[in-house]
Amino acid sequence: MTTRYAKIAMTLALAAFAFLAMLNNLTDYGSNFAFVRHVLSMDTLFADNSELHRAIHTPWLWHAAYALIIATEALTAALLGWGALMLWRARHSHGSGFNRAKKYALAGLTVGFMLWFFGFMVIGAEWFMMWQSPTWNGQNAAFRFYMAILGVLIFLNQPDGDVGQG
Repeated sequence: MTTRYAKIAMTLALAAFAFLAMLNNLTDYGSNFAFVRHVLSMDTLFADNSELHRAIHTPWLWHAAYALIIATEALTAALLGWGALMLWRARHSHGSGFNRAKKYALAGLTVGFMLWFFGFMVIGAEWFMMWQSPTWNGQNAAFRFYMAILGVLIFLNQPDGDVGQG
C-alpha cells in the first residue's frame, strides 16, 4: 500500500503544481506574458543570429501561444487531479484494477511533459533560440518541471501487484 499511496501523493503534488502554474499565469498575466513575447519575438538574442527570421512579431500570436500554454497547464492539472482521484478510489483494488486506474494520471503526465519538454525545450529553447537570451531563458525551470514529471511518469507506470504483494 505504501507504493500506491506514494504514487497517489506524487500525482496529486504534480496536479497542484500544474494548477498553480496555470493560476499564476492567469492572475499575473503580464509578467509571464512578457516571457512569451520576448521568446517569440527573439529580441534578446545574439545580434548576429542567422535564425532571427523565425521571430514572431504579431501580438495576437503571442497571446494565442500564451493561451495555449495556460490551457495546457489547466489540462495537465485536470488530468492529474482526476487521475489522483481514480488512483485513490482504486487503492484497495487488485493490481489489475489499480493499473487500469492509472490512465488519466499517465495522460496528465504526458501532457505536462509535452508542455515543458516539447513546448519549452524544443520549441522555445531550440526553435526560438531561447538559450541565447540572458534574461528570458526558461530552460532551467522547464528542466526541473519535466524531469519531475518524467520521474513520476516512470514510477507510476511500474506495474502494481495485488495489495499485500508489494
